[in-house]
Amino acid sequence: MEKNWVKVFTSSNYYQSEIVKQMLTGNHIDAVLLNRQASSHQNFGAVEVYVHQDDFSQAIEMMILNQITL
Repeated sequence: MEKNWVKVFTSSNYYQSEIVKQMLTGNHIDAVLLNRQASSHQNFGAVEVYVHQDDFSQAIEMMILNQITL
């Protein structure tokens, strides 16, 4: 991953992280998922959502408005 990306959300639930990513991209904020779950056991590890540091404040604001807990 390139520099200047910051993590805004982490979950052990892939779908929850995907919903957060879709909410951010739907509001014109570039977001990417980093899946750190074990490939054989989906219960271990986390799925993280990253945004560019320039979009960090706006991403946090959108998450608060949509009642997404960090």
